[in-house]
Amino acid sequence: MPRGNRREDLPSLSELRRRIAAVPGRGELAAERVPLGAELRKEVLPVPSALAPLLPGGGLVKGSVVAYTGASSLLAGLLAAVTEGGCHAAVVGMPRLGLLAAVEMGAQLRRLAVVADPGPDPVEVAAVLLDGLDLIVLGLGGTAVPPARTRVIAARARNKGATLVVADGRWPGASLRLDARIAGYVGLGHGRGRLRSLGLAVEVRGKAGPPRRGLLELCPNAGRVEWVLHEKSARTVETAPAREAVS
Repeated sequence: MPRGNRREDLPSLSELRRRIAAVPGRGELAAERVPLGAELRKEVLPVPSALAPLLPGGGLVKGSVVAYTGASSLLAGLLAAVTEGGCHAAVVGMPRLGLLAAVEMGAQLRRLAVVADPGPDPVEVAAVLLDGLDLIVLGLGGTAVPPARTRVIAARARNKGATLVVADGRWPGASLRLDARIAGYVGLGHGRGRLRSLGLAVEVRGKAGPPRRGLLELCPNAGRVEWVLHEKSARTVETAPAREAVS
């Protein structure tokens, strides 16, 4: 898609539907198929292995809506795990999300669509993409979506067997809430050194039961970035002020 701010360069919703129907492995079959509720409860999308123990069912439940807050690193990890596992994903309304970081985590760009500027109604664009993709990451730009609309979109995601992750806004009624905050860095001294790992404090809240918490660490290994799960009490992460977090 050409860069620029011209609205005529943006694909129409009908064009998006046509492209979705052509996605290998999903397309028209996925758009027409309505999965059974029991089937959806058994199926999950892959996530970084270190995150799986914190999630009910060990992954993102297909057909669910997840409200996300915090650092974008974990969003990149979700996109990487889903596309590396053979599924298709899209990012809507998040032009600053680091695709290079996702690639370093294993993302397959041929299975990833990016709609950086979805126009005045990003929720509608995401709703169209639910017809044919497995995971949609939607940036709300700080807005709040009315409950009546979130219920409609949640029902659509459930019927299509697709997972919607919403960030940077308010989405009432999400089935899962996921928060990731930078807990510190390893490898940086007083403004010097090379970053060896990044710690994320992760909290997962479902509609029932106590929250699950853990410390995830991003570590480079043999040319790619991998995730490691640590208990919060098991390791103290060397912290540095955000302004010093440069190599």
